[in-house]
Amino acid sequence: MERNREKLCTSKADVSSESAYHCSTCHDDEEWSNMSRGRAKSRSLSASPALGSTKEFRRTRSLHGPCPVTTFGPKACMLQNPKTIMHIQDPASQRLTWNKPPKSVLVIKKIRDASLLQPFKELCVYLTEENNMIVYVEKKVLEDPAIANDENFGPVKKKFCTFREDYDDISNQIDFIICLGGDGTLLYASSLFQGSVPPVMAFHLGSLGFLTPFNFENFQSQVTQVIEGNAALVLRSRLKVKVVKEHREKMTVQNGIEENGVVSTNIEKEVGKQVMQYQVLNEVVVDRGPSSYLSNVDVFLDGHLITTVQGDGVIVSTPTGSTAYAAAAGASMIHPNVPAIMITPICPHSLSFRPIVVPAGVELKIMLSPDARNTAWVSFDGRKRQEICHGDSISITTSCYPLPSICFRDPVSDWFESLAECLHWNVRKKQNNFAVEEEEF
Repeated sequence: MERNREKLCTSKADVSSESAYHCSTCHDDEEWSNMSRGRAKSRSLSASPALGSTKEFRRTRSLHGPCPVTTFGPKACMLQNPKTIMHIQDPASQRLTWNKPPKSVLVIKKIRDASLLQPFKELCVYLTEENNMIVYVEKKVLEDPAIANDENFGPVKKKFCTFREDYDDISNQIDFIICLGGDGTLLYASSLFQGSVPPVMAFHLGSLGFLTPFNFENFQSQVTQVIEGNAALVLRSRLKVKVVKEHREKMTVQNGIEENGVVSTNIEKEVGKQVMQYQVLNEVVVDRGPSSYLSNVDVFLDGHLITTVQGDGVIVSTPTGSTAYAAAAGASMIHPNVPAIMITPICPHSLSFRPIVVPAGVELKIMLSPDARNTAWVSFDGRKRQEICHGDSISITTSCYPLPSICFRDPVSDWFESLAECLHWNVRKKQNNFAVEEEEF
């Protein structure tokens, strides 16, 4: 029963505050000792050996245990907080399970890539005919002439359910997602779900593939294991972003598209203001746009001004996004299980402006400085780019809806393998050893 608590349920990602703040001072100490012993003996997709018995492994009381606890001396403990944003747990305990067998799957294919047509067809045939799954496909994928004119693929194509981005809501109809492409395909899948995200299985069929750990050669056995619920998960935190703009002109919204042609998500109307919300997996980028002047934006943390960015802009990223644009701008790389938000300047006009990491629970607000010479521009995972003027604001905090990414082995091994294979982290020619031992003096 205790091992089942360590498994991650796709429909119940949030853990109750009672289990998250179990205190050995207030409860029997032996009970906590029994709860903290061992990990679940479940195999990963790579069929790696299971961990040893509970007698061989015992995790200490720390924030990174299966049930986090913080005590200070014999009597003091952390006050229970019902507003917990994220439950920190042992990455190896994050496992996928199903309340009910999955029946529907969303297949996302990289558009305008002929090399993906055959893998896409093989996967869809396997899902529909071998597993009797309901397959959802974006409508523009089926408009590809190579798919539309394939008579052999016609019987399978008739079984598909189609949708259109920004028009059809499929958030409550998808059990899990399969991505065929690169990292951009995974980012696109994240943007389709502004609330809870189904588990995502990403195949490396793109250029970089840092976020896509699976190879397509043995896709049948790998997909079957996911359907059976035998897989490790990494919960990639997302950013909840709210953009508030001054209402400067009368605008009408029809089918989610404004008069200026910009497609917006979750638009709300306030008196004199326009509010838009986004869920961001990688980063929010605020830059100077086409202007030749330095950007001049104020950054607030929980309502307090912490700095003014003078340079090309600033990046606010998740740990997942720390290996993307932020890494290119000189920031550190953070494992996805670390609950944090990274602030990285882009070409700052100050030698002492270094990237910083802040706790995941804080709220950041970015606004144009009152004396800024020009406006700024903002984009979310490289999309929805728009101008920010005086009086507008961008509020950013950690979302309560992470993206559950299915691992090939486990969260730690997959991440370091991506660092080595994709970014060639710490690759250099090895130093030669001494041919003859030095004489002792």
